Amino acid sequence: MPYDRLYVEFVYYFNVARDYFECHEVMEELWLEEGRHPLYQGLLQVAVGLYHYRNGNTGGSIKLFTAALDKLDNYPEDALGIDLGRLRDDSRLYLHKLTHAEEQPFAFYDLDILILDAELEALVEELRLHPPEPHEED
Repeated sequence: MPYDRLYVEFVYYFNVARDYFECHEVMEELWLEEGRHPLYQGLLQVAVGLYHYRNGNTGGSIKLFTAALDKLDNYPEDALGIDLGRLRDDSRLYLHKLTHAEEQPFAFYDLDILILDAELEALVEELRLHPPEPHEED
């Protein structure tokens, strides 16, 4: 399956660089190019949910994870070369922790996107070896 370069960059920024702001930048560009596909928007919202929690915005993070799961629940376990089912499960657990963070605070932690397709894995590894330039604001 040929993967869009922006999608590969999204997975790289998510799994390797842990730069959720850049995840947002590249996925929003792809989302707009691809006719606002809900799957891309859901992935984008997981990244932005992590970005918000890392920056202390628990309420914003809850909103983004909730919106992400609403979209991602409509897709199969295996989509776009990744284990979407696992990402959903991990996101649900994160959301559960976020909704109870006031009485049970927890430290920010990253999520991982499990890559199932060897081609996508190789493309992300190539970016790990030769990182992309961050995207400029238009």
